Amino acid sequence: MSDQPAYTPPKVWTWNKENGGAFANINRPVAGPTHDKELPVGRHPLQLYSLATPNGVKVTVMLEELLAAGHAGAEYDAWLIKINEGEQFSSGFVRVNPNSKIPALSDRSGDAPVRVFESGAILLYLAQKFGAFLPEDHAARAECLSWLFWQMGSAPYLGGGFGHFYAYAPIKIEYAIDRFAMEAKRQLDVLDRRLAEAEYLAGSEYTIADVAVWPWYGALAKGLVYDAGEFLSVHEYGNVRRWADAVAQRPAVQRGRMVNRTFGEPSEQLHERHDASDFETKTQDKVQKKG
Repeated sequence: MSDQPAYTPPKVWTWNKENGGAFANINRPVAGPTHDKELPVGRHPLQLYSLATPNGVKVTVMLEELLAAGHAGAEYDAWLIKINEGEQFSSGFVRVNPNSKIPALSDRSGDAPVRVFESGAILLYLAQKFGAFLPEDHAARAECLSWLFWQMGSAPYLGGGFGHFYAYAPIKIEYAIDRFAMEAKRQLDVLDRRLAEAEYLAGSEYTIADVAVWPWYGALAKGLVYDAGEFLSVHEYGNVRRWADAVAQRPAVQRGRMVNRTFGEPSEQLHERHDASDFETKTQDKVQKKG
């Protein structure tokens, strides 16, 4: 174990603003807006306010999949929310998502805007709205929704647990990293066993369960988050890697990963998306830079 001194919790917890690591400037123990600012609104029925974290990628992938499947009503504007600058605490954003987390969606296709927040809820809302990527068969739908909610319950252990203490915490705590690494590997094993018996998480059909799980666990298997592949021995999970590769090859997934991305290779970043032609413009930028 570590030689760090033992910590005794105080009788009453108080907020230490200096003790927050990489996200100290945006973490706080209260909700609500910090400043007045309205959100922009584009010309499409769906307005997305997000950033290309795994939770944000879920929704942009879903929207691109819907468009690829011919659902023209899924056209959307994707506005960049810079969470490190606290834009999720604006009065406009809090009205769309009182939890001040990305992604947040406003559906303006009806008489009055409908707000949808929490990434899993957005996926389910869109699947039901367009009748796509959600099985009609009773048993397959139950399997799909079970894996969708599995992801919602499991990812905090991978992200806020393992990811935070392994990659972002201001000090490395052996107990915390060991605890959450163990859980991350258990979750990978759960997925690997399921994908040994089925092509996709709900069965033979690609669904919102795959859209939800891939940006976290598929990206981990592909070395796209936390740079922890060797540490967690992700090579051991052959079925997860097979599935992760198959999903990564889908054009809609490749486009969805670019939207609202402000980090990584510049050629893979599309800070805002307001039209399908934005991807073509980005492709031309790549060609010109190579030339």
